[in-house]
Amino acid sequence: MSQIYQPLMLIELLKGKGTATIKKIAQSILNHDPTQIEYYSEVVKNMVGKVLTKNRGLTLKDGDAYKLIDAESLTREQRDSLINLCEEKIKGYEEKRDGAHWEHRKRGRKAISGTIRYEIIKRAKGRCESCGISHEKRSLEVDHIVPKSLGGKDDLSNYQALCYVCNSQKSNKDDTDFRNINTQYEHRENGCLFCDIQVNDKKRIISENNLAYLMTDAHGVTKNHSLIIPKRHVKDYFDITQAEINSVNQLIKFQKSKLDKNDKSIDGYNIGVNCGEVAGQTIFHCHIHLIPRRKGDVPNPRGGVRHIIPNKGLY
Repeated sequence: MSQIYQPLMLIELLKGKGTATIKKIAQSILNHDPTQIEYYSEVVKNMVGKVLTKNRGLTLKDGDAYKLIDAESLTREQRDSLINLCEEKIKGYEEKRDGAHWEHRKRGRKAISGTIRYEIIKRAKGRCESCGISHEKRSLEVDHIVPKSLGGKDDLSNYQALCYVCNSQKSNKDDTDFRNINTQYEHRENGCLFCDIQVNDKKRIISENNLAYLMTDAHGVTKNHSLIIPKRHVKDYFDITQAEINSVNQLIKFQKSKLDKNDKSIDGYNIGVNCGEVAGQTIFHCHIHLIPRRKGDVPNPRGGVRHIIPNKGLY
């Protein structure tokens, strides 16, 4: 975006004979950003337009436009008077709130660097992680999975790529998905091996982030067999949240990169999760196996994880 931002800043500086305020430059960038129009178009359709049409009965939606009912019967003086009333209403509200009505839009916000944004969009393969639409069809934004207003962190594991429509619809007040979210992630269970390690045997932890940790399997089937484990006590993979999925994936890729660099004998990997007793799960705290594979470690590797059922791996 520097190919747009930098020329716009230079234009404002030239217009101002060498000087321009930050606010003036920011306004120029905003005026050239079509995604802002798209964002507020969604606000019109899904919020204010619906209220004035369905609740107030003042407008009608006609295709891609709205019509004010009986507007054609108003004189110019009446229209000007109504505009003045609306402007006075806005001014009175703004003076009463003294800017507080915009606090939810800026609370805890800071610009996400282009490098971080690139990593999030790359991880999402250029698609909205909610509806799946491509960035070529709808602009993508970096969203906090757990909102900043509810204690969410500025961390790769708490970022996701959402199109501007899904992001605006999600908002930051979803009390279904995020109610008591911090308490949820703090849950540990006494007597659980993977919960106890976090307190009593932390030396076994190789690496960690906010929501997951990495350790070596004490009974590894190959050298450097690793376990990636959500910190929260949760039964199996199907119960972990998107933020936890991001966290464990971050550690899986970290460990693979580290092992690839330090152990040139590794030729491949198996990633596996046991969910339920009949699937072989013995510790009922979700954990993901990262198993390095080397040529010759089994006579015939064809079928891979299919060998969990005897005689089903070879086909």
